Amino acid sequence: MIFTSDNWAGAHPAVAASLSAHSTGFAPAYGASDLDRKVEAKFNEIFERDVAVFFVGTGTAANSLALSAINRPGGVSFCHREAHVIADECGAPEFFSHGSRLVPVDGADGKMDPGNLEREIARFPAGFVHAGQPMAITLTQATEAGTVYTAEEIRTLSTIARAHGLPLHMDGARFANALVALDLTPAQMTHELGVDIVSFGGTKNGCWCAEALVFLDPAMAVQAPFIRKRAAQLFSKSRFIAAQFDAYFENDLWLDVARHANAMAARLQAGIENSSKARLAWQSPANETFPIVLKSLAKDLSGKGALFYEWAPPRSATHLVGEDETMLRLVTSFATTEEHVDQFVDLLR
Repeated sequence: MIFTSDNWAGAHPAVAASLSAHSTGFAPAYGASDLDRKVEAKFNEIFERDVAVFFVGTGTAANSLALSAINRPGGVSFCHREAHVIADECGAPEFFSHGSRLVPVDGADGKMDPGNLEREIARFPAGFVHAGQPMAITLTQATEAGTVYTAEEIRTLSTIARAHGLPLHMDGARFANALVALDLTPAQMTHELGVDIVSFGGTKNGCWCAEALVFLDPAMAVQAPFIRKRAAQLFSKSRFIAAQFDAYFENDLWLDVARHANAMAARLQAGIENSSKARLAWQSPANETFPIVLKSLAKDLSGKGALFYEWAPPRSATHLVGEDETMLRLVTSFATTEEHVDQFVDLLR
């Protein structure tokens, strides 16, 4: 019963097999192999346009290099208060963008409220050199609360971005989970709504170590090759990242495993809703579930073999958790089975 993180799951067997298949022989290095080119073409296909793709090793690297590529002197990027980019990346985005800042924006359900975003941007008037200048807006899809921005919500944020001349970046560490939850195509969830750059995650969804920085307008990526090299993210044997994505995309495996993870989360949430000893903090359409239980029950569940993290509730949800209660985060993955879920639900009884 491992619900700690989708990062705990290993590689999907098809991904592991692809890595093994490409582990022998010789191939041009630094992204010049036929396999690299094949996967880059696949990214063009799934986004339904020519894009610029840069393989990196971690989501933090993808996010940091995305913001570095659009950096401005005194730059300020806006994100949700609990977004991974501001809460869990140890200042890497600021470090790699040479001192730009991240400004938190409040909003319920892990999503930036458009009115709050406008108010935060207004704190940096054009020409006021002491405050710095707005640089980008970055949204997390799916969010750190397991929720997803709807197409209309993304369009609203992109309209704000365009009005202020700001690029819109999407942290897609759980891109596939959000995509299948919304039943959209990659194009429909990104550039058709005004998204400019995507941090495209594979690691949480069955890959071993495969992330990509995707510029939906290649003209924005002129400096990206040098930024990636300088950040030590240009892998010499990049075919091993390409091999993972090759299997990931084959026969839409990436969508199937995301649907499975989401379905396991839905099963888990249904079991929690039918329990008298736990309640959901909110509904999560992706693969993260946030129940509230008594602290004593959390300890008991842990003692009986359930692995999870006790989770600090978002600021907008602190009122939901009583003094003798705690919030849990339960994350499902391609490796989660119905038996894992049902065993956990049985423990709640």
